[in-house]
Amino acid sequence: MGRNNRKRRTPLATKAIAASAALALGGGGLIWANFYASAHESNNAGQNQTKAAAATVATIACPDVGQKLTNVPAKAQQGVATELANLDKQITEAYARLASTRQAQTQDASFVQNAIVGPLKEKRAATLDRIRIDIQRVGGQVDAAGLQALAACTTMTTNQTTAGQGNNGGQQNNGGQQQNGGQNNGGQQNNGGQQQNGGQQQGNGQAGNGQAGGAQNIGGQAGNGPVAADFVDITKVQPNVAAKPAANGNASKGTFVTRCGVNANKNHNTDNVIVAPGVTNGAHHLHDYVGNQKVNAFATNDSLIKDQTSCQNQGDLSAYYWPVVRIQDGTQDFDQNADGGGKEGNVGKILTPVQAQIKYVGSPTSKVTAMPQFLRIITGDAKTTTNGLANANAHWSCTGFENKVQLTTQYPICPQGSNVVRTFAFQSCWDGKNIDSANHRTHVAFADANGNCQNGFKAIPQLTMRLVYKINPPVLQNGQVKNAYAVDGFPDQLHKAATDHDDFIAVFKNNLANTIANCINQGRKCQ
Repeated sequence: MGRNNRKRRTPLATKAIAASAALALGGGGLIWANFYASAHESNNAGQNQTKAAAATVATIACPDVGQKLTNVPAKAQQGVATELANLDKQITEAYARLASTRQAQTQDASFVQNAIVGPLKEKRAATLDRIRIDIQRVGGQVDAAGLQALAACTTMTTNQTTAGQGNNGGQQNNGGQQQNGGQNNGGQQNNGGQQQNGGQQQGNGQAGNGQAGGAQNIGGQAGNGPVAADFVDITKVQPNVAAKPAANGNASKGTFVTRCGVNANKNHNTDNVIVAPGVTNGAHHLHDYVGNQKVNAFATNDSLIKDQTSCQNQGDLSAYYWPVVRIQDGTQDFDQNADGGGKEGNVGKILTPVQAQIKYVGSPTSKVTAMPQFLRIITGDAKTTTNGLANANAHWSCTGFENKVQLTTQYPICPQGSNVVRTFAFQSCWDGKNIDSANHRTHVAFADANGNCQNGFKAIPQLTMRLVYKINPPVLQNGQVKNAYAVDGFPDQLHKAATDHDDFIAVFKNNLANTIANCINQGRKCQ
């Protein structure tokens, strides 16, 4: 997914870097955040867990091997991608066993290590060795010992993830500022979670966030989140959106909007052709697709350029895709018994955005170079629960608050009449040579705090996306969240807000890439 050159973060990595820049984007006076670095708000959650809750194993944390592999020979990339997908599958299976053996865990303190983590290490070691062989077979170099060191996984407890916290909205927020009116349950456990029935929730669909003797699930309709601590009343959050970088005389001030719809035709799958080409269900969660209409695990550059698009501009065959958002009110959707859906903890009614704006913007310090054909970019990190926030790029807000508050580690509870907003600002600097990289990150980068590209990278049109959802506000009560919503994700990531991410493949016809760059460089507003 991306580089993992970071030190271990604090629990949930909530001590994050707050560095964001507000950008006025024309068209209807919309103002929202444009992040020139991977930026996050600070949000220090309360630490009033009971000892029982703190001791409960919430999830499995494994080193993200894909982020370490920055130099994989082209001839080995398909084989390595397949093995990386196998690693994800192994973690998914281990997490499912973790979630289904809560009672056994209470009876045997060594159960998780002996029955789950230990066997997982053995499987990962064999897979990592196959990755080594794939690379060395074609003449590539690999640190075999360093690779094998990534085999071992650990566990994360509820206090490390905020799962199981009995905090009802009174978390510390934004550099230690206390939310007004947030009430704290004093860390009392909540044993009132509804009992599971075949993995699905009865009643209102909310699992108990506290742990009853370790047998309760870790929140959410499927037992893997979200929990009350994952939500915050946005009206209680201090403003955290900073001023945008100053534009100089060489700035590219234009914008280009491409209208591609909201995925009303429900074009979904659980593949990810960028990180797991040729692997069905490689994402382990469901994506919305707009733009190119034939994107799946087996899509190729040749097939993408031939396919149809949902964009009004028929020259834009680019693939724009993101994890779906679901409402967890006890309802189900078409994939409740499918891989990537209910089988992997992604449950509830799928929400279609009521608005989806895709806009390309310029650089405050330079002209932009046209995007190369088939450029691939992933922004954000689907595994921040276990990776930490170094590559997080999630931005959650509410209409009417976007120029004041952007959240990374929590979902907003919006006031009546306000809608939930997800925004993405992709990396806007390109190395000038590669359309992808082994870890899908090192060929592109964010501009620095002043808006400049570093290390010889070139500014390209920055892809920005704004998705708006009409959601009845969740309710926090007695340490539980009712009618929660959450983004789809890997089951072991517990549906945390910070795991939000977005994917893009540039596919243009009729010289559209140059048209976009010229429009932006000339300071025009185009569509």
